[in-house]
Amino acid sequence: MDIDKTNYSKLLEDVGKLLDNARKKAYIQVNNILIETYWNIGKNIIEFEQKGNKRAEYGSKLFDKLSKDLKEKYGTGFSRSNLIYIRLLYIKYPKSETLSHQLTWSSYFELLKIQNDLERNFYEKQCLNEKWSVRELKRQIKSGLFQRLAVSKNKKEILELSKNGQIITETKDIIKEPYILEFLGLENKNIFSEKELESKIIEKLEYFLLELGKGFTFVKRQFRMSIANKHFYIDLVFYHRILKCFILIDLKIDEVSHADVGQMNMYLNYFKKEEMVEGDNEPIGIILCAKKDEIEVEYAIGGLSNKLFVSKYELYLPKKEELEEEVRKLIEEER
Repeated sequence: MDIDKTNYSKLLEDVGKLLDNARKKAYIQVNNILIETYWNIGKNIIEFEQKGNKRAEYGSKLFDKLSKDLKEKYGTGFSRSNLIYIRLLYIKYPKSETLSHQLTWSSYFELLKIQNDLERNFYEKQCLNEKWSVRELKRQIKSGLFQRLAVSKNKKEILELSKNGQIITETKDIIKEPYILEFLGLENKNIFSEKELESKIIEKLEYFLLELGKGFTFVKRQFRMSIANKHFYIDLVFYHRILKCFILIDLKIDEVSHADVGQMNMYLNYFKKEEMVEGDNEPIGIILCAKKDEIEVEYAIGGLSNKLFVSKYELYLPKKEELEEEVRKLIEEER
């Protein structure tokens, strides 16, 4: 009997979808059971320590012995370090219902490395809001995202950031200072052009979008505008799905000048007249520069009606200790 190829293709596709869905459900269920089991193991370890009227320190023999015995009986997954973090899971989340089953144990393993509760809460919320992979989570922690967002806020806003993650409702919510572009691989290169910087960003667009944050969609590089018979080009143009507006980014490898600000202001006026359609909000301009003089920028931007920002970029991961100290000072000053 000949097989109807069209119907067979549909059969194969339908069976494939069922198998994929079943595997996803199985993975989710296994992950939920794993996290719940680890939480209960952590609880048992803590209760064992408390019965001995003391809390076991990381240097005690308990984890060495428990790790050895569990591995002999149940196989891998019970290294000394893993048991330490399993114990810590219970300490940091004493109520099991506060655990999110949308996150994997690998994600919680990275979150539990963060000692500061405010910072850990923020990254947990961002993982859920933006569906970060473990790789993306590790990169954002290393880049000090929480601290970079927090340094421009007061104590109340920092606490809100920790509680809810980054909620984008207005323009200032998408701006960072500085932007971290270590993924471009230019930190060890003394001289490069703006064109090379732009090309590297396009080459690593996925990473750049992650650094920009939630809601950015790429539109075009070297966007051409014709004004008074002259051609002008914007380095990078994005559209923000949440704010519903174009975002224009100009790249500067040196210190930004008032002329650069004036040029971006012109680009924004062009977009308001020529590119906006019904439903769009006014465009936002971001000048990304290697250096800036705060006073010159203040005077250059002052009085402009357009939404224009100047932010520095760094080509290497920041010293998190310095950022953490800045945030600590902000909270202390509020007290």
